[in-house]
Amino acid sequence: MKKTNNQLPTDVKILQDLLLEAQSLLEKKDAEINALLEQLKLLRSQKFAPSSEKQSPEQGELFDEAEQIVEMELAALEPEKSPKIGKKKAGRKPLPAHLPRVEVIHDLTDEEKICPHDGQTLHKIGEEVSEQLEIIPAKVQVIRHIRFKYACRCCEQGIHSADMPKQAFPKSNATAATFAYIAVSKYQDAQPLYRLENIFKRSKIHIPRNTMANWMIKLGGDIFTPLINLFRDRLLEQPLIHYDETTYQVLNEAGKTAQSKSYMWVGLAGEQGKRVVLFDYAPTRAGNVPTSLLDDFSGYLVTDDYGGYNAVCEKNGITRIACWAHARRKFNDVLKIQKVKTGKAQIAMNYIGKLYQIEKACVDLSNQSRLTIRQKESNVIINEMRTWLDKSLLQSPKQSKLGNALHYLNNNWSRLVEFLTDGIIPLDNNAAENAIRPFVIGRKNWLHSSSVKGAHASAAIYSIIETVLCRMRHKAVYTERKTMPNTCCPIS
Repeated sequence: MKKTNNQLPTDVKILQDLLLEAQSLLEKKDAEINALLEQLKLLRSQKFAPSSEKQSPEQGELFDEAEQIVEMELAALEPEKSPKIGKKKAGRKPLPAHLPRVEVIHDLTDEEKICPHDGQTLHKIGEEVSEQLEIIPAKVQVIRHIRFKYACRCCEQGIHSADMPKQAFPKSNATAATFAYIAVSKYQDAQPLYRLENIFKRSKIHIPRNTMANWMIKLGGDIFTPLINLFRDRLLEQPLIHYDETTYQVLNEAGKTAQSKSYMWVGLAGEQGKRVVLFDYAPTRAGNVPTSLLDDFSGYLVTDDYGGYNAVCEKNGITRIACWAHARRKFNDVLKIQKVKTGKAQIAMNYIGKLYQIEKACVDLSNQSRLTIRQKESNVIINEMRTWLDKSLLQSPKQSKLGNALHYLNNNWSRLVEFLTDGIIPLDNNAAENAIRPFVIGRKNWLHSSSVKGAHASAAIYSIIETVLCRMRHKAVYTERKTMPNTCCPIS
C-alpha cells in the first residue's frame, strides 16, 4: 500500500499533543462562534425589541443556577417590597395657572330668566366654570422705528435725531426676537433651516436658509463669545464636572473626507439650579482635546470608559469617576440575548439596582448626609458585589457578552466605587448624556454643519439654550415637589 502524506503518526505522545491542540482550536472556534451569535442576537434586540432598560418587578426573582452560592446571593439580593403608592387620580390636569384667562359669559336671555311655572324672576345662585386651551399661531409683525428729525431754522447747522436702540446686527432687518425664534427652532426643536424657510413662506415671508445660517454663525461666533467665556470660567471652577462626546459631521473641513468624523464635546457642572452646560466642537477625539478643555481643572471628572481623558487626569491630578449606568447597560445587553432571564447578569442588575434605590432615597439630602448613608448602606452592597465579581470572573469566558460585562466592571471598579468617598460624586454620567441628547436628536434632522464656523457657532448656541433649559427644568421639578435640595449631586 502506498503511504499518504497525511498519515497519522504512531507515537502516542505526538498523538496526544495533536489531540490537545485540536481540542484547543475547537474551543477557541466555539467561543468565537458563540460571541458572534451573541452579537447577532444583541443587534436584533436593539433593532426590533423595546429599547427601555426597565426590569419587570418579578425579574429579580427568576434565578435557577445550579451553584449553591447563587441561592445565597439571591437571598441577599431579593428586592425589597416598596410601600404601595396610591394611584394618581384619573382625569385631565387643570390648565396652567400662569396662562392668561379670557372670560366668555354665557347667560340666559331676559325671557329665559322667568320661571315657566309661576312667572317669578329667577335668582342667580352660582356659576359653572369650564376651561379650554386655545393656541394662537405665532404672531408675526413688523417693527417700524420712526426717528423724528430736528433742525434749527436760524443757523441751519446740522440735523438732530434720536439714536437707534442697540441692535444685535445693526444692518439686519430682523429683531433679536427673530434670531431667538430661529435659534430655538433649530437647536432645541431640531427644525432644519429649510423647514423654517418653508414655514415662513406660509406667511408670505421670504427668509432664505443661507441668510438664517449666516445669522446663526454671527450669533454663536460673535454675540455669544463673552458669555461662553464666562461659562467656561464657571465650569472649570466647580469641584466636579461631567463630560461626554458624540460624533459630528462637518462638510467643508480641511483634511476631512465625507466619511470622516468630528466630535461635539459637552461639559456640565454646578449645583442644581445653577448649572452650566458647555458644548465645544473639535475635529478629533484625541486625548489633546480634553487636555485643552480641562487645562485649568483639578477636581472630580465623571465620564465613560474612554481612555482619551487619562492624559489630562494624570497631568492635573484629576480624580476620574466611572459611570454605573454604563456598567449596568452591559449587563442589560446580556439579558437581551438570553432566552431565560436568569443568572449572573440579573444578579449584577439587582446589585446595581439596590445602589440606585439608596441614591433615590437620599437625593434631597446634603452631601455629608448622603455620604453617611452611602458608607453605611451602599458600602455593604459594594463589598458583597466585589466578592461575587471575583468568583464570577473565573466562571465566565472573557469573549462572551457576560465575560465582557464582568471585565468592564472589574477594570473600572476603583473608579466606580469612588462615590463612597464623597457625597458630591454622582452614581453615573447621565447628566452629561441628557445634556447632549438634544444635539443627537437634532443631528438626525439637520444631519451636518456646512463649515467649521457653523460648528463652533452651533456649540455656542447649544450651550446657551441647554444651560437655560437645565435651570428651568430644575425649577419646574422642585416647584412641583415643593422642596429644594441641598445638594449639587445630579438627579439621574
